[in-house]
Amino acid sequence: MHATRKLWTWLAVICVLSFSVLGWVGTEIYVTAPPIPKQVVSQNGDVLFSAAQVQRGQEAWLAAGGQQLGTVWGHGSYVAPDWSADWLHREALAVREAWAQREFGKSFDHLSIGQQGGLSARLKAEMRANTYDATTGVITLSADRANSVRQVAQHYISLFGDDASLDKLREQYAMNSGSLKNPDDLQALPAFFFWSAWAAATDRPGQTDLSYTSNWPHDELVGNTPTAGTGIWSIASVILMIAAIAGMIFYHSTSKDEGDPTPPKNDPLFDLTPTPSMKATKKYFFVVVGLILAQIGMGVITAHYAVEGQSFFGFPLAQILPFTVSRTIHTQFAVLWIATAWLATGLYIAPAISGYEPKFQKLGVDVLFYALLFIVVGSTAFGWLGTLQHMGNDFSFWIGNQGLEFTSMGRIWQVLLFIGLLFWVLLLGRGLMPALKKPSESRGLIAMVFLAAMCIGGFYATSLTWGQHTHYSMIEYWRWWLVHLWVEGFFEVFATAVIALLFTRLGLIRAATANSAIILETIVFLFGGILGTLHHLYFTGTPTFVIAIGAMFSALEVVPLAMIGIEAFRNYQRSKAAPWVQAYKWPILFFISVGFWNVVGAGLLGFSINTPIALYYMQGLNMTAAHGHAALFGVYGMLGIGLMLFCLRGLSDRAVWSEKLLSPTFWLLNIGLAMMVFMSLVPSGIYQAWASITQGIWFARSPEIIHSELMETLVWMRVPGDVVFALGAIFLALFAARLLLGNKPKLPKLVPAAQARKV
Repeated sequence: MHATRKLWTWLAVICVLSFSVLGWVGTEIYVTAPPIPKQVVSQNGDVLFSAAQVQRGQEAWLAAGGQQLGTVWGHGSYVAPDWSADWLHREALAVREAWAQREFGKSFDHLSIGQQGGLSARLKAEMRANTYDATTGVITLSADRANSVRQVAQHYISLFGDDASLDKLREQYAMNSGSLKNPDDLQALPAFFFWSAWAAATDRPGQTDLSYTSNWPHDELVGNTPTAGTGIWSIASVILMIAAIAGMIFYHSTSKDEGDPTPPKNDPLFDLTPTPSMKATKKYFFVVVGLILAQIGMGVITAHYAVEGQSFFGFPLAQILPFTVSRTIHTQFAVLWIATAWLATGLYIAPAISGYEPKFQKLGVDVLFYALLFIVVGSTAFGWLGTLQHMGNDFSFWIGNQGLEFTSMGRIWQVLLFIGLLFWVLLLGRGLMPALKKPSESRGLIAMVFLAAMCIGGFYATSLTWGQHTHYSMIEYWRWWLVHLWVEGFFEVFATAVIALLFTRLGLIRAATANSAIILETIVFLFGGILGTLHHLYFTGTPTFVIAIGAMFSALEVVPLAMIGIEAFRNYQRSKAAPWVQAYKWPILFFISVGFWNVVGAGLLGFSINTPIALYYMQGLNMTAAHGHAALFGVYGMLGIGLMLFCLRGLSDRAVWSEKLLSPTFWLLNIGLAMMVFMSLVPSGIYQAWASITQGIWFARSPEIIHSELMETLVWMRVPGDVVFALGAIFLALFAARLLLGNKPKLPKLVPAAQARKV
């Protein structure tokens, strides 16, 4: 007990210190973020853009699809360009070409090497010079650069408008004609793109060769190359990771392990009678299966748009389901079904653990279910409608689609979901309270489950921290609090504690051992995970120390994964501990697959892009998608399915439980995911990385690469994996339908005794 108390103390200290540092970093980002100028003017005094236009342009881009329609500073989708990189390169080419034509009377490509070298050096000086006047809030551009800015601005006005000459390019970008209908939005959009590109190439005040985005995106045309810190902290993070893994292995090899207890002769949960509130959770799991099927369907359509940007095998699907909508639903449903499975698991195990059914608990579970269903349907429908009808920036932010990846639902729906999560914490707390008050060996585990639940409910408040007019750097800061800490942090702590608690209840692990192990695992995970959030913010207009902190602590996120294989093997051994454990074979196998995908998806693929130097070249490319699919579905998805099956085991008649349907479900989902990741996403990510390293991010995201023969072939290579994966989901749906309909296997007809003797 004394050792456990010390671990709790360490956990509290680490959380307080880590969040204090993370909060301090946020204040520094706010103070040093790229300034939004009051005006952008030419040397002739002509006003190009105003601060109001920069702000409205940001809102217009988000309303048009935002991070579902390309990226800014590398965050978003992968078919359309990174607009900051695209603008920067287009503007630089336009300036250089104007000089070549005026001074030499011919195109830059036809100049001599000496002439080209002179203009290239002059271009870098022009693009990197910081002409922002902090006293007046004005950015002043040369006449040549101002003319180039007007030229590039017209390109984006035409692209997001309905200029028929750009129809082919829109099809390649998977965007529809007339993405913005309001003329004021169309005029403002280039202001935001210009500002994001200006911040990416202009030197910070008092600095040389260091832009506000730490020289991201890579583009040697304007002198954007990796900083020394990007390389140094990458090397240091790898060294730290190796040392920490060695330390963890040494610790585990020298620490005493009591081993697992002798399992009971019979299933401890066999006689568990579900309470009314436990039975009420069953409908949650059927909705989970429905959301999985919908998410996969939208994923197939979204992937196909990388080949046919506005059609699905010739059918003009984008007229009613554009890429921005299909991808929004695909990413949003992924989070929603996983979260729903975990929320329902919490509501199921609370009475099972405490042996207490609070008054009106079933009513609360039912109310929460229909509230969540209303939020899912409402946010999806209004987001879809707002995109199709172009209902404006205010509608998009408040009730439609905010245009932010994984956090796209309108603000009203976010508020309702926050209230729903707090209500879930209340229900969970009511169910667990008797067990929390009663001294027992497993009370520490139960406390961890409840604390993680409180963090899940409370930390969703970070989705409410940014407003419609918030600086883009601060939006990204708070968005990653939600996506990284909420989804990748506290949900994982919650699920890990729940699994340990379930194994304890089954008598497969010791409660005292599980108590210490879970707290220690949480310490190790949060020690790297909280400040590891900053690895998402290297190049989003943040101070350079963000690279140092993010690199070192995100490297520590990989350390716990070094022991995942041992834990997975132990879980496999536990599945063989006693004959009755076979009843939980498939939930346990899904837990084991979580370990595999944790190592592959979060570990290998995650760390392959997490160091600053790697992310410098690969941010916003398909290696990120490979990591995202393997980690999100492979870890959190498989975990959600495993928890769902465990709960359904206790809620269903054992006669309708079909092992024959679960076997293909497990293997097809895992094999299909592996095929999708390694036959398509990883090779395409490597190809894009080559393009980014050799020429720049603008090139890696250009139609020349995205729609090259090799790239489109790799997109088609997703089909076999997608088919296998979809078949696994169909088997899961058939399994759920069997439970729902209660189809029991037919018993053999009784044969009369006389006839039996005759036979």
